[in-house]
Amino acid sequence: MSSINLMKKTAGIVLEKKKLTGVVARVGLVLDISGSMRSLYKNGTVQKVVERILAVASQFDDDGMLDVWVYDNEFSRLPSVTERDFENYVNLQILNSDTIHKFGRNDEPPVMYDVMNKYLKEDPSKDPAFIVFINDGGCKRTIKKPVVSSSDKPIFWQFVGVGNSNFDVLENLDTMEGRFIDNANFFHVQDIDAITDEQLYDRLLNEFPDWIREAKEKRVLLEEIQSGT
Repeated sequence: MSSINLMKKTAGIVLEKKKLTGVVARVGLVLDISGSMRSLYKNGTVQKVVERILAVASQFDDDGMLDVWVYDNEFSRLPSVTERDFENYVNLQILNSDTIHKFGRNDEPPVMYDVMNKYLKEDPSKDPAFIVFINDGGCKRTIKKPVVSSSDKPIFWQFVGVGNSNFDVLENLDTMEGRFIDNANFFHVQDIDAITDEQLYDRLLNEFPDWIREAKEKRVLLEEIQSGT
């Protein structure tokens, strides 16, 4: 069995445990490409992250498509990735592309607004968007505005901190005021390669079920997006 199929199987087990079987969701991946991320791109870690999140996307949506963004002080919306074309995706679409700004400073709000633009304006849907947002520290405090402004929309932000930098902004997400519902979660892993797929998926999907329940109760989502739970 190929590695992507093994990851899909593991993701399916975690979805069942979290009572997310039957949920249809669009999945997006936002990747920090600031200077301090350089080694993780070069050593294959980011490629593995793409593959691991693609396995989640394949369980949430029949088309199995993962939407991808990268950002530093600029951002790029990349071609979506599927099981047909994930191999060498990071090298082909990011590292070898002269059109993508990379290894600068980090500035999160512009890419967050583009994510919102895609899912809320360009391609609106009754299905929620589950956004995995990889950051290696120093996240701008100005993320509060896009997080708050999307709190009554069908978007859930799952921030993942990697490395050993400063994550104080993301660590305080749970106490962020002014939101219609709690639409964001954060966890930190020093070495994302060191945790198993099951551990990663368990943490990624830890708060998503609670958000779905509250979003349905407050009519951010329609009831029929979830079945059998």
